[in-house]
Amino acid sequence: QVQLVESGGGLVQAGGSLRLSCAASGRTFSSFAVGWFRQAPGKDREFVAVVSQSGRSTYYSDSVKGRFTISRDNAKNTVTLQMNSLKPEDTAVYYCAARSTYCTDYGCRLGVVSAYDYWGQGTQVTVSS
Repeated sequence: QVQLVESGGGLVQAGGSLRLSCAASGRTFSSFAVGWFRQAPGKDREFVAVVSQSGRSTYYSDSVKGRFTISRDNAKNTVTLQMNSLKPEDTAVYYCAARSTYCTDYGCRLGVVSAYDYWGQGTQVTVSS
């Protein structure tokens, strides 16, 4: 029901900033919660952040809390991940993903890869020391 395309990845020095974008197709975009995940070579894909359908609720992993900000513009069918104070351990391929529900209750699995139904192709982020 929705197609996702990431952009904005690149090479940045530690302490720098980068802004990732997720462009979505379809008029059903506003019906989906959208999250960001990342995967480094040889490691499992891990949760980064998610924003609710309205954009009024967000949830972050502890590793990026206070440094990254997720937001959305439903009129433009876009979700943005603003990344500040980047660290070498942030280096990974970053993926945009969508799911039909958003919740903060115990067991809602906002940070679980398998709980998301649609995925983009990924964009590389490299943070140098």
